[in-house]
Amino acid sequence: MKKPSARTLGCTAVAVCAVAAAVPFFLPDATGTLADAPGHAHVPPARISFSLPDGSSGIRPSQTPVVSVTGGHLVSVTMEPRSGAGAAGTLSPDRAEWTASGPLALGTDYTLHAVAEGAGGAPVSRDASFATLPASQALRATVTPAASATVGVGMPVSVQFDKPVRNERAVEEAVEVTASSGQQVTGHWFGPRRLDFRPQTFWKPRTTVRVRLALDGVTAAPGAVGVQDRSVGFTVGRSQISTVDAATSTMTVVRSGRTLKELPVTTGDAEHATYNGTMVISSKSLRARMNGATVGLLGPDGEPAYDIPDVPHAMRLTTSGTFVHGNYWAAPSVFGTSNTSHGCIGLRDVKGGADPKTPAAWFYDNSLVGDVLVVKNSAGGGTVKASNGLSDWNLSWSQWKAGSALV
Repeated sequence: MKKPSARTLGCTAVAVCAVAAAVPFFLPDATGTLADAPGHAHVPPARISFSLPDGSSGIRPSQTPVVSVTGGHLVSVTMEPRSGAGAAGTLSPDRAEWTASGPLALGTDYTLHAVAEGAGGAPVSRDASFATLPASQALRATVTPAASATVGVGMPVSVQFDKPVRNERAVEEAVEVTASSGQQVTGHWFGPRRLDFRPQTFWKPRTTVRVRLALDGVTAAPGAVGVQDRSVGFTVGRSQISTVDAATSTMTVVRSGRTLKELPVTTGDAEHATYNGTMVISSKSLRARMNGATVGLLGPDGEPAYDIPDVPHAMRLTTSGTFVHGNYWAAPSVFGTSNTSHGCIGLRDVKGGADPKTPAAWFYDNSLVGDVLVVKNSAGGGTVKASNGLSDWNLSWSQWKAGSALV
């Protein structure tokens, strides 16, 4: 048999080496993960990252945790609070990203555990923890009127905060009120917990008003951070403005510029005069309990000056206790002739309020929250403060704008 020549042997050796070079060979690296042998292309391990940095705190409920991976795919992700059931999440179709479902709970410590698999098949795991904002530091706001309500032309937008606001400018910038009528709307602060908005004059009928609370992440004060980002809207109905003349004990109801009715009333007596000025109906109740002790009206014996459990057709005008309501306990001759109340505006009614023909029932049925009621000629009544109820319209436009942090 003929021996192969040195040239032939050399060629065979080269061919074998070439085949060997085409086969990847892995060795464990220092961490125990398989790595390529020296001289071969490196296959990097999967890399896991978290949208919320490990150890972060003060996380708001809206800050959704996201786990992502490069150089591989996620095998599993768990997110668990320190106590309670784990939180659910959604994995993307390519298994490159996991997103938590639903908002986070306030005042909670969470732990994330993620496992991924790299292109070389090696598993990688990583943990992270974070803490959400304590409930005691979460600032929330409520808006009046209610969402989707239909209101009268006098209804201001009133935003109430559950904590005092110190950074008024930042908070006011985060609340946007727009009107389909194109009317300019400006805010006014009534103390650190109340921010109202209104146009220069009453809303135009059939206006749609939108309120945006972009408060999420806004620092309102030390230890008070906004957690809301939502919008509400309401509609302005027809115009109805009622004027009470305390000197003649009458109320004239005008709708869309046309007088509907003139109703006999009784207003506050000499010792308890009704406020003068522009007020707005802020709520309606078919029956309400009225007790003099709640507004500091006591008799000589220290007992409430009145305690009526079933006042019919009650509509609130001020937070201090002024209502326009039905009155069944006074003689019918009182209405339209004399003022005998403790400051409220009374309309003739029957006990239980079941007679739809009484002046009180008619006015109740024909009134909206947000309707305007103006009182004049109430001797000794003084003018109601703008902050008392929704009496915002008692400030001139220049006075109103002076209460804004943005003007």
